[in-house]
Amino acid sequence: MKRISSAISQTAEWTCAARACSFCEKNPFFHSDDGIAPLLLPSFAKPLLYVPMVRALYRHFACAGLYPYVIARTKYIDAAFQRALVENFDQILIFGAGFDTRALRFKLNRTKVFELDAAVTQQAKRGQLAKRNLAIPPNLTFIAIDFDTENLEDKLVSSSFQAGHQTLFVLEGLLMYLEPASVDGTLRTIKRFAGAGSLVVFDYLYASVIRKEHLFYGEAEAMASVSKAGEPWQFGIERGEVAEFLAGYGFALRDERDASALEEMYFKDSNGRKVAQVNAAHALVTAERNEEP
Repeated sequence: MKRISSAISQTAEWTCAARACSFCEKNPFFHSDDGIAPLLLPSFAKPLLYVPMVRALYRHFACAGLYPYVIARTKYIDAAFQRALVENFDQILIFGAGFDTRALRFKLNRTKVFELDAAVTQQAKRGQLAKRNLAIPPNLTFIAIDFDTENLEDKLVSSSFQAGHQTLFVLEGLLMYLEPASVDGTLRTIKRFAGAGSLVVFDYLYASVIRKEHLFYGEAEAMASVSKAGEPWQFGIERGEVAEFLAGYGFALRDERDASALEEMYFKDSNGRKVAQVNAAHALVTAERNEEP
């Protein structure tokens, strides 16, 4: 698994800013519940997000459909996270956690949460939490990893993360940035560690986006943006083939939502009118660990 290890990910910062902006939205379709995200931004930024014109400018200059997509993705994965807590999963492992705040926003009870990311990003996040006097929950563990030099499985083994336990694996905004070999290694590691009833929730790009076939709303603009940030998209799955893809790693597809389905879930008013268009290059997935034969 390879990801930025020497600098804070710009896409992680943008995602945090989008969540912060969404929290300040008055429109219920655009509002989401990440009240910690504004606190992770520079101190001057939070007051600005409460100015309607500033939020309007942010939405205007965001890549086509990406802001609604991040809102939908946040809500979708929030629901999976809450489900794992309600069902008393033993563990939650967040890959490439960036500025994820779910371990602070949700009551963890007995579930242990592990955040895996580069040390530089974790240090920036923990620094902001300390500045805001936000305590780190006792059952949240940070696992720092240099993706260029350290082995993912070794890092998990050396932490208190347990193999064979019921676990939610969260890979949010991650797979598309990895090389295919790194995706394969990551999912094989998840297979080895996942106990019965484990779930994996992730988003992915369609392979045609990587081939630059320009079939979907917003894909070209978004691809140009992440490339400019030095974090180009590298991996996709053929549309309609995610179930087969997951089966190769011991998981069964339980739910898949493309842009149209996300618009139906989160951006339709009472009259059935669509209030936002979601970037269509992505899909969201929930899958469950198959029982071993």
